[in-house]
Amino acid sequence: MSRRTLAAALALACGLLLAGCGGQEPPGTPAGPPSARGESGGPTAGSPFWVDPDSDAARQVRAYEEQGRAREAELLRRIADRPVAEWPAGDDPVADVTRAVRGAAAGRRTAVFVAYNIPHRDCGMYSAGGARDGNAYRTWVDAFASALGDASAVVVLEPDAVPHIVDGCTPGQYHDERYRLLSEAVDRLKRQPNTRVYLDAGNPAWIHDPGKLVEPLRRAGLAKADGFSLNVANFQTTEAVKGFGARLSGMLGGAHFTVDTSRNGDGPLPGDGEEAWCNPPGRALGLPPTDETGDDLVDAYLWIKRPGESDGTCRGGPAAGVWWPEYALGLARRAKEA
Repeated sequence: MSRRTLAAALALACGLLLAGCGGQEPPGTPAGPPSARGESGGPTAGSPFWVDPDSDAARQVRAYEEQGRAREAELLRRIADRPVAEWPAGDDPVADVTRAVRGAAAGRRTAVFVAYNIPHRDCGMYSAGGARDGNAYRTWVDAFASALGDASAVVVLEPDAVPHIVDGCTPGQYHDERYRLLSEAVDRLKRQPNTRVYLDAGNPAWIHDPGKLVEPLRRAGLAKADGFSLNVANFQTTEAVKGFGARLSGMLGGAHFTVDTSRNGDGPLPGDGEEAWCNPPGRALGLPPTDETGDDLVDAYLWIKRPGESDGTCRGGPAAGVWWPEYALGLARRAKEA
């Protein structure tokens, strides 16, 4: 499906979702001022994706404004005014999913999510955890999908789960179960009529040979998904990722993909240190989220990693996923796309 078809499908899904809601204006009628739609009216005005008006970045902007720190507030709007992915809680995703789809529906937008709760997650590293076992994971995915309902949604499925099989980080005794769980998760999510699913495939600095991902992605259910995702929480340049994605797509019958551009504005940290991916200094925000990519294989540029949230307790950062305003300011200050 081309990116233009994706855009049309997302628009149609939003319209169908709202058509049955009593008291809604007809499609195309603004649903109040930009702030009421969860967007700024500036950089996100043409985006199909939902902006969370109560994100960490948005709350930080309000705090800076109250403190009279106008310059910092202005900089952080480069994050707060952009759509970023929601990462629903691992214990019960329903509240997080419900809040996002309701907010997105009110503004006729598409909510972007990350499903990140696979058992034995992250090989015991900074983001270790996940569901306690396969049955718990199935229950979690079912609750996640049910909460999506008929909403227009994009779900990036389990960052690192397939690449950690490929690089051997996930012990071999878990591989078969992981493939089953991922394939079942694709099936369950795709039962929702307006949900698009992208299986994560890492980044070109991690799995250098895209051919090594082909069979694992197939076993994980790619044929039933809408494509694969690349560069999640990483810093590889958009052009490098697109080149890698095109090669992988060619081995997968033309599968489409998305690119995380949240923090790749200055590319990766020079050198190949062991933790070059973890809170690297000097990085910048990348291309804003959009489905107008100019590339028929790239369905969207998305901000999957939430800019300003720590990668882990490296380089003085807080725990993985915790808001770090100083790092966020650095990303925003160096952004080339204001």
